[in-house]
Amino acid sequence: MTDDDKTSSLERAMQRRKDASDLVDAAVAADAAPVPEAAVETAETIEVSEPLESTETFEPVTVDELAVREVMTASTGQLPRETKPRTPVLLIEDLHVALPPGGDRSHAVRSVSLSIAPGETVCVVGESGSGKSVMATTVMGLLPKELKASQGRVVLQGESLLDASPARLRKLRGKTMGMVFQEPMTALNPVMTCGEQIDELLREHTDWNGARRQKEILDILARVKLPDPARMVRSYPHQLSGGQRQRIVIAMAVILRPALLICDEPTTALDVTTQKEILKLIAELQASGSADGLQSGVLFITHDMGVVAEIADQVLVMNQGEVVECGPAEQVLHRPAQAYTRMLLDAVPSMTPPPARAEPTGAPLLRGKDVVKTYTSRDWLGRSRETHALRGAALAVRAGETVGVVGESGSGKSTLARCMIRLIDPSGGEVWWDKTDVASFGEGRLRPLRSQVQVVFQDPNRSLNPRRKVGDSIVEGAMNFGASREDAERMAADFMDKVRLPREGLERYPRQFSGGQRQRIAIARALACKPRVLVADEAVSALDVSVQAQILTLLRDIRDELGLGLLFITHDLRVAAQLCDYVIVMHQGEIVEQGRTAELYANPQHAYTQSLFAAAPPNIA
Repeated sequence: MTDDDKTSSLERAMQRRKDASDLVDAAVAADAAPVPEAAVETAETIEVSEPLESTETFEPVTVDELAVREVMTASTGQLPRETKPRTPVLLIEDLHVALPPGGDRSHAVRSVSLSIAPGETVCVVGESGSGKSVMATTVMGLLPKELKASQGRVVLQGESLLDASPARLRKLRGKTMGMVFQEPMTALNPVMTCGEQIDELLREHTDWNGARRQKEILDILARVKLPDPARMVRSYPHQLSGGQRQRIVIAMAVILRPALLICDEPTTALDVTTQKEILKLIAELQASGSADGLQSGVLFITHDMGVVAEIADQVLVMNQGEVVECGPAEQVLHRPAQAYTRMLLDAVPSMTPPPARAEPTGAPLLRGKDVVKTYTSRDWLGRSRETHALRGAALAVRAGETVGVVGESGSGKSTLARCMIRLIDPSGGEVWWDKTDVASFGEGRLRPLRSQVQVVFQDPNRSLNPRRKVGDSIVEGAMNFGASREDAERMAADFMDKVRLPREGLERYPRQFSGGQRQRIAIARALACKPRVLVADEAVSALDVSVQAQILTLLRDIRDELGLGLLFITHDLRVAAQLCDYVIVMHQGEIVEQGRTAELYANPQHAYTQSLFAAAPPNIA
């Protein structure tokens, strides 16, 4: 075959592709009848009479509302069937969302464009403040009043959302587009049972009778792997764990099989096995199709690069409100073109622990022995029912050591931590703070000792008083334990240095800081009480990977500098691998395995531990 023949064959193939694409464009523009099947087949796969020997590759091209992405494979002489030419479920073009005057930049989102085809998952990644969530809330029509889309288009199944009335947007939410928010406590009504909240959605958007609504609710709760769906229907949000609340929110979002599902950090609060089940559920939703018979599109916002590697078809990387890189997942994750993308990937913790440190010596600063927690509830007939949240747990934390507790949602790890720091009363066992058994102490005897053990919670928004300046929040604890105002303010300034925040931040309010900065403030407040043990309960799980890496480095440095013992509660096996010297694995209220981190990760013995490791997202090479 001559060079001229190759060129002629390629030109004929590209002309046939153009002719087929023109047919599809004309049908969509005229809102005509479906395109003839033969034309669609021609647009999908164009056979070239002979293999092309050229190694030239045609880069992906975005076409207005018909996102046709096909790469010419010269070695086979065939255009692979990568994406059918079809109207996107969601189309965003040149979107701008302006910020109020006086901010650190003029726009929360600037010049953002993306297209999601039926059955496609587009993952959006970036640091806190990059504009990911603003873009998602723009699509849902849930922007705060001070923000406004100043330019661009947002089109859902051919309908402009920026021009839609509030009443029309309410009709679309839940039925045509659903959203899973990051923090379930802000999405759920605390005075309504979970069943009532899902039923409210069904009554608004369907004409189903009560029996069918109840059946659908129980079915979806079972699909998202909630234990005892009938009990979950009767439960209030505060009666569930964080992971269980998140699964309730996911159930509400998917129960009507919307055409577009927007997930804003939906697996952040979930352990690896539940995360895997939720990702599988989302994939099943796409495969089964939406209520209108088409496959659902998914806009997935996350900071977990392992999740991105597992589910994404396309990846959009955002920074400071702008798209810095986009493309197929394999290309962005393994051959990133931009330094910012490479920085995000480098910040992802590895599942391989670093070399083990020398084992600490000395007596434990925090120790528990045979710790038990049992809850007793009664039904309307007065019959009692016991729930064993914790059974015979034991741990020990020494100076300069980090002990991690991992396990699924509801495994008892947070219950163990709360018993150890006496936020709740253990039902039995011993809890030692240094040389004092405080298991049976009342609050009056505990209060003078509380400076020894301090805690950093998962959500700094709920830990910091929004009406108080940061400096006032930090000095409060130190003053409660006897420090003068002058000494407390001096310590507050010193600890702002230690957590690498500017001292002038003491005069600001929590809302004026990013999520990662607020978590640093929570750490500084705990340190101001001069504790000997710091308990971190999911302290980095809500942070993006780059900020998470900074907080982990900070905790490691503070532990080593101050000689603190660190009890670290987490569902993230990667984080535990990088920070913890010793790891305890919990399941259904019991410790099933424990050991030095490197040894346990290299050779887990218990079947449950092995299942946790198998469910963890793979390392990104």
